[in-house]
Amino acid sequence: MQDKQSGYTDFDKLVDRSNTSSLKWDRYKDTEVLPMWVADTDFKVAPQITEALKARAEHGVFGYTLVPNELKDLIVQRMNDLYHWSIDSSAIVFIPGLVCGLNVASRAYAGEGKSVGIPTPIYPPFMSSVTNAGAMQTFIPFIEENGRWMIDWPELDAIADNIDMLMLCNPHNPGGTVYRRDELERLASLAEQHDWLICSDEIHCDLILDELDHIPFASISDEAKARSCTLMAPSKTWNIAGLGCSFAIIEDANLRSRFKRTMQGIVPEINLMSIEAAIAAYKQGDDWLKAQIHYLQGNRDYIESEIEGISGLTMLHTEATYLAWIDASALSLDNPAAYFEAQGVGMSGGRDFGADQFIRLNFGCTRSLLEEAMRRIKAAIQAIPSQ
Repeated sequence: MQDKQSGYTDFDKLVDRSNTSSLKWDRYKDTEVLPMWVADTDFKVAPQITEALKARAEHGVFGYTLVPNELKDLIVQRMNDLYHWSIDSSAIVFIPGLVCGLNVASRAYAGEGKSVGIPTPIYPPFMSSVTNAGAMQTFIPFIEENGRWMIDWPELDAIADNIDMLMLCNPHNPGGTVYRRDELERLASLAEQHDWLICSDEIHCDLILDELDHIPFASISDEAKARSCTLMAPSKTWNIAGLGCSFAIIEDANLRSRFKRTMQGIVPEINLMSIEAAIAAYKQGDDWLKAQIHYLQGNRDYIESEIEGISGLTMLHTEATYLAWIDASALSLDNPAAYFEAQGVGMSGGRDFGADQFIRLNFGCTRSLLEEAMRRIKAAIQAIPSQ
């Protein structure tokens, strides 16, 4: 069966990822546990990406490789077409992964004696990158606001004078919040007032599930771009994380120089296969992406409907990403993720993100796998001993 939206991709087909050294699936190798944790999907990539990789493999020589102007130009064009954000190709710094980018940014812009504001709960490498750099972490809680997860603004105002850099995740992981323009303008105003630098991880920017616009923080104003480092990648969007192609957009020459100097001699160049995959994705992958979004919207709607009917679990609406952020606090479990794993569903534990009683479920999978996961979750809750 072909997906009606793309004509060539079947997102319902389960791809056997066993014996492929898959981080996601090998965690539960030789068990019956469903892997619903780390953020890659189980979908085959767009065929144009596969064909591009085949063609490069057939060339047969894999020596040191320069990033071609074609890829830089595609990124420049994409920023302009999608976000009306005009950048120069010289602002692009290629890195082999977003976690690498977080660590480089923390070292380049923070370091010992500096304090970094981190909205939490958040993807764990945000926190570890700050500690790795020897900087101090200042946590800013996310709270429910009109059915969305949002920064606690009064808390941010209260600590604004005490931080040197703010870590932004837009769309936010976990929770899927897409920042609106007025919210980004509010952050930009605070950054200018208190002289913060902003490191904005926008890796999920192409995975917006609602009728919303992604707005890069640096595109808000000249002042915003002068104090920001934006991290992006095609990896989550087109499921090519294993190839290692990411990039930073740093428009201020001084900030860019500091970033590059921190990388020097430590961070490797991106590899030639990742270049080919990224070019194919940006040139020919948008129809496939539209089909994937359509499928993920269905999965998101399904899981939100299911969770609404399960006593003991709640979740706010997921505006973006394929990661459901589920509150299990009403179940009174010491470690919800460990409990559900023992019952056959392997999810990410909220404890690592800064929220003990939450679990993060990856719904970037076939509907049948998601349905089986929900069946197991319901059975697991029924099996909890009464208090």
